[in-house]
Amino acid sequence: MSSTLLEVTRSKHEQVERFERLIIKDFENEPTSDRERLFQDHRVRNMIEAITSSTEKLIEIYQDNDNARKDEIAELGGQTAAGTGTKAALSAFYDGLKEIREYHKRHPNSHALEESDQELLLKEPHVDFSGEEGHGRYLDLHELYNRYINLDSVLDQSKIIEYSAYLDVFSQPDQIPCKLKLTRKYREYLEHLLEYLISFFRRKEPLQDLDRLFSKVETDFEHLWEDGKKSKGLENGNGVPSQNSIDLGCYSTVDELVKEVEGSREKEQELKEALAALGLKSGGTVQQLAERLFLTKYTPVKQLDKKHFVNGAASQDTELKEISMKELKMKRLCEMLKETNKLKKMGKEIEEEKRKVEQVNIESDDEEEQKIYNPLKLPMGWDNKPIPYWLYRLHGLGQEFKCEICGDLSFWGRRVFERHFNEPLHQRGMRRLGIPNTKSFREIMSIQEAKALWEKIQARQKEKKRRPDLEEEHEDKEGNIYNKKIYTELRRQELII
Repeated sequence: MSSTLLEVTRSKHEQVERFERLIIKDFENEPTSDRERLFQDHRVRNMIEAITSSTEKLIEIYQDNDNARKDEIAELGGQTAAGTGTKAALSAFYDGLKEIREYHKRHPNSHALEESDQELLLKEPHVDFSGEEGHGRYLDLHELYNRYINLDSVLDQSKIIEYSAYLDVFSQPDQIPCKLKLTRKYREYLEHLLEYLISFFRRKEPLQDLDRLFSKVETDFEHLWEDGKKSKGLENGNGVPSQNSIDLGCYSTVDELVKEVEGSREKEQELKEALAALGLKSGGTVQQLAERLFLTKYTPVKQLDKKHFVNGAASQDTELKEISMKELKMKRLCEMLKETNKLKKMGKEIEEEKRKVEQVNIESDDEEEQKIYNPLKLPMGWDNKPIPYWLYRLHGLGQEFKCEICGDLSFWGRRVFERHFNEPLHQRGMRRLGIPNTKSFREIMSIQEAKALWEKIQARQKEKKRRPDLEEEHEDKEGNIYNKKIYTELRRQELII
């Protein structure tokens, strides 16, 4: 049964008013915990999206580009294609009534399934947080931390920091050399970091308008870029970092610069670094290097001939601008997360627990000889001692997940349980059942549930599968209609032409 446009319009208006009323009612209830506040924000966000969708549909109906609404109003006034007046209006009314009765006759058990206001207000929306994030209380930066410690800058400086220290420095990209920022590794690291922060912020603060925030950040960045006030002190308005350690003002000719550099490997290296920072070629003899650098004394870098630049250096300005833009967005997100006091909490807890462990180690003189005291039966760490209780709770190691597909194997902790779906043991179990190990079967531990879901998926695929032998129709010379299978058999037996 297809509702009329006027009925759809009325229904959409009613839905908008209902959700507006529910939003006000939901905000009247003050949440008692962070988790309730998170659920409340997501409920309101879902209702706002429903209001937006209904409003867009109403705008489309009121624009009436196909004149459907106008024709429907005319039919109510008795102006139909069959004629005008009361008779035509009643005829249109009874046609609509007949359509409604026929629909309910074909579907006698159909009825509207709509949640009540109370159910909507008590509903807990599903928010996809990992076990490490703790429903938005912590940032899970372990994967990004692994990317960070593998950057060339960290390896060159031989400064492998711990995860707790990384939480303090990941929001400070100014500490990374500008030359390294143009590498592929750093660009990929920055993209993944910004993508994760945006995803976490949308899940943590669903009512915040990130698009408007980023629009303001981009506007401010454009002004800063034009004014030459970018991060790391960019000069000359050409997007090139001011890392030139050679002052050309001290030399009046190229020969003076060559005499100063010749015979000194350090000076020659500084000359090459100055050219590389400007995007110019850094190969050749000392004479060629000095002549190339001396061109920038009286001529802006942008006006130099392209032959002096390294291949691809023309796009260096654009790449550096994109990187600076992403860094500014990342900083702004970190500032907003700091305001909620969620960013450094995990690092502080780790430091406090480290201090406690150190104090315990100092107080116990004969720790190795003493019998291990483990009343809570905590798992043993790498040093054959029980792990700290805060780490036990953080990873949820007290929660048991038993997977029947893996032979009733128990997994302790949410993180280990989520990882085991990609491990060979679970994959072999799925292959023995004849079921592909896809994302559809995540969180399923029972063999019966896995088989039932696989049967549903196969039935759904079978319904969508096209059967040309039964669906295609063929006509003989006499005008009789057959499907492809019967038509082929009759032609083979020469019963039809």
